[in-house]
Amino acid sequence: MGFFKKLFSKEKKEKLDTGLQKTKEGVWSKITRAVAGKSKVDDDVLDNLEEAFITSDVGVDTTLKIIDRIQDRVARDKYVGSEELNNLLCEEITDLLARPEEDENLEDFEIKKGGDPYVIMVVGVNGVGKTTTIGKLAAQYKKAGNKVILGAADTFRAAAIEQLDIWGERVGVPVIKQKMGSDPAAVAFDTLSSAKAQGADVVIIDTAGRLHNKIGLMNELTKIKNVMKRVVPSAPQEILLVLDGSTGQNAFEQARQFVAATEVNALAVTKLDGTAKGGVVIGISDQFKIPVKYIGIGEGIDDLQIFRPEEFVRSLFLPTK
Repeated sequence: MGFFKKLFSKEKKEKLDTGLQKTKEGVWSKITRAVAGKSKVDDDVLDNLEEAFITSDVGVDTTLKIIDRIQDRVARDKYVGSEELNNLLCEEITDLLARPEEDENLEDFEIKKGGDPYVIMVVGVNGVGKTTTIGKLAAQYKKAGNKVILGAADTFRAAAIEQLDIWGERVGVPVIKQKMGSDPAAVAFDTLSSAKAQGADVVIIDTAGRLHNKIGLMNELTKIKNVMKRVVPSAPQEILLVLDGSTGQNAFEQARQFVAATEVNALAVTKLDGTAKGGVVIGISDQFKIPVKYIGIGEGIDDLQIFRPEEFVRSLFLPTK
């Protein structure tokens, strides 16, 4: 339970509340309508809640699961007051969300030192904020006292290499690269070799965002992973799928395809500040049983946060203090 024991500063809480404001306003208005004129949670309230969640991009399967949980709680606890519905929703939805394994002795973006570098292989389609997320991750891990190196293994697009270079300069971390069209696995090999030689703590590898050929993508990502293991046998410890939260249900489809193509074990959901579709975080976490590890709630470098299910859900369903 160290994940919840960590101090969640007032500043982070305010940023989270601000970043989720559009989704919160949408969810609040729909729940308010669902319980309007009702003194207890009855079938009509549950039907209206179901519609509210589905239209908030939580997804049908997860919505039905939430409604079943609320129905069970109402029957078991003899709960009748609609004024307590938000607290009940917080408890049940938080319980649904997949949680990353966290070391309670480590702070945000801190890693255990002294062994092989912690390698994050980042996947996701073009346009979801993948390169920006990599840059912000690099900044946060560096800020936490880690030596960070980036690898430009998305050699399919020249712009991807240039964008990563810009982020490397901005954050002050080296970028290992080759020319456009180079073998992505060779770039990954060079990056990890350099990281070991320099005693780096964290390595973040960018990969191509193509999905038009799933078999080709699978083969490419598998090759990158296998080559990295020659240098760091445990690599990659994290295969991070970046999803654009503003795309709602399209993010579900992207998740399905990438989960089928490679062994994704962590998610980052970006652009939550500009959308009312933040409910997608709940559905994706529940349906794929893969923890959301990072969320993007603004354009600033510090607006990439470690995802805390409890704080996220409370920010959506409880009044801002």
